[in-house]
Amino acid sequence: MKRLLTTTFGSPIALVLNLLLAYAIFFVARLTYFFVNYSYFIDGLSASSLWMWVRGSLLFDTTAILYTHILYIVMMLLPLWRKENQAYHRLCKWVFMVVNALSLAINLADSVYFPFTLRRTTTSVFREFDNENNIAGILFHNAITHWYLILIFILVLWLTNKLYVMPHTDHSHYKSLRQRLVYGAQLFVCLAVAAVLTVAGCRGGLQSGVRPITISNANQYVERPTDCALVLNTPFALIRTIGKSDFVVPDYFPSLAAASEVYNPIMWMAYKAPGPNSNERLPNKKNIVILIVESFGREYIGGFNRDFFGGKYKGYTPNVDKLIDKSLVYRFSYCNGRKSIDGMPSILCSIPRFGEPFILTPASMNNYTGMPGLLSKWGYQTAFFHGANRGSMGFLAFANKIGFQHYYGRQDYDEDPRFGGDKDFDGNWGIWDEPFLQYYCAKMGEMKQPFMTALFTVSSHDPFVVPEKYKNIYKEEHLPIQKCIRYTDMAIGKFFESASKQPWFKNTIFVLTSDHTNQSDHEQYKTDIGGFCSPIIIYDPSGEIKPGRVDGVAQQIDIMPTLLNHIGYNAGPYLAFGKDLLHTPAKDTWAVNYLNGIYQYVKYGYVLQWDGKQTKAIYRVTDALMKHNLLGHVPEQAKMERELKAIIYQYMYRMVHDKMHPTINNPEDQ
Repeated sequence: MKRLLTTTFGSPIALVLNLLLAYAIFFVARLTYFFVNYSYFIDGLSASSLWMWVRGSLLFDTTAILYTHILYIVMMLLPLWRKENQAYHRLCKWVFMVVNALSLAINLADSVYFPFTLRRTTTSVFREFDNENNIAGILFHNAITHWYLILIFILVLWLTNKLYVMPHTDHSHYKSLRQRLVYGAQLFVCLAVAAVLTVAGCRGGLQSGVRPITISNANQYVERPTDCALVLNTPFALIRTIGKSDFVVPDYFPSLAAASEVYNPIMWMAYKAPGPNSNERLPNKKNIVILIVESFGREYIGGFNRDFFGGKYKGYTPNVDKLIDKSLVYRFSYCNGRKSIDGMPSILCSIPRFGEPFILTPASMNNYTGMPGLLSKWGYQTAFFHGANRGSMGFLAFANKIGFQHYYGRQDYDEDPRFGGDKDFDGNWGIWDEPFLQYYCAKMGEMKQPFMTALFTVSSHDPFVVPEKYKNIYKEEHLPIQKCIRYTDMAIGKFFESASKQPWFKNTIFVLTSDHTNQSDHEQYKTDIGGFCSPIIIYDPSGEIKPGRVDGVAQQIDIMPTLLNHIGYNAGPYLAFGKDLLHTPAKDTWAVNYLNGIYQYVKYGYVLQWDGKQTKAIYRVTDALMKHNLLGHVPEQAKMERELKAIIYQYMYRMVHDKMHPTINNPEDQ
């Protein structure tokens, strides 16, 4: 080998061998990713799926490796004989080591983040956390708790340094003009060939009419959307989402009007209804209180799991279980996204996440509003509460955008002499849930009725800690989050205890939901649809909304139209991608969400998975482990496909053309 590396082709041979070493590094990173998240992927593992995973991973690794090594490839193949010296080749090695160290670190770190999102990290993560000042502390905590990843990182880099192949050519070998010209010509040909192969590798092939591969292409190598994360790699996901268009109008329908014949997100119910025999409801301006509880998935709540585990599952939420007994709940309830920033638009604006988080897309600057904006103009006082620093997660900006009149955060809590100030700061995200929920209750007592408020809790969030005084009460369990769920449940119980004593209590509708789900230790909640199982609990102390458990489907985007129509909102049409749960028969309720390029549509007792062009799978909603794909054997499949196409078309068209704020005289909104 050393003799070969002293020839003209020493640099090209070394380049090929070192790129193979890069493939090995990506392989180790993927293997680590698999074992760190073993319980999420094992159900999809079989001999046939393993081969598909390998094929897919080679494709996406090739693209990532070639993109990240372009500088290295050019440096190694420059047809300049003067570059052939040890100092230059040490520089090339330094570039190679830095590039692969970064790629390895990104892949390993993302293996920790996967359980929270069920996808590879994209560039939206930088916008999601660009207002946070505690990220360094969170990263340090995760580095300590996942120390084995640091050991893998160090070991792989040490081996890379040892195995790196260094050319032993020297410019002194090329003394004559002929030798130099031959060297230049040979390296130029190698560089030209490398350019063509690099373009092919970055695109995923050179076939005519084929667009460069993107994240959604991973679905052709997996049977479950969740498994896309294993086929992909994080550098690829980051590179492919830089500056990409977030929304494209599909060609499912010729016009918005045609799509509206199947599905129309414009709500006219109370506004348009004329005459004494209509469905118009007289305004009943009740207070609205929405609790958005961080990571509070259905899995943790005993009241939502009475059909499972032989009826013996108690969960971690005794206080919320009591609330469920006197509330309206749905058997199948879902969130519309997998991140905190997905929860705000879904719950408060009835805008789901399709693709990247809505808040982080250019469409977030469109002309639209949400429940607080509509109610503010209808005589309500509105306020948003979040125990973190002002600006955290971009919630302050979004709250202003959708019409909240007031915003209360950590700084406002600190200034209130009735409470403990900054000694109640958790050291990571914000004020502990217990005191901040009491602050929330007290501040609502100062508001003029009718009011509409929403609160976003913080305590059940990574790094998953509880206040010092509760460490011997809420101890470590199977998952780090579970002790935090117990703590937050206690805080919710105390909140309702305090709220029940307030004069505004019986004139208030309470809704409790989560922003998204989180860590899981039950297989049915690790599936493609199980990762979206969030509670939607509607509690009306006056009894106007009857408590009970409906054998139907609910989702976060249903909250806004359900509440607005119940209180008889009649100030004009509004956009809501969800439905009014109280006036929709259970058999017609539905939910939609998006995971790794796949839309999931739940209706008629089935879960349909659609990749934008065709149905990939369809399961019974009661098939909790999603084991039996009924593709082609469900009579409702064609109908579900048409309905889902209409939802997607309406969403994309309105995002792209800024048609999110309906007007009375706009024919497109009829």
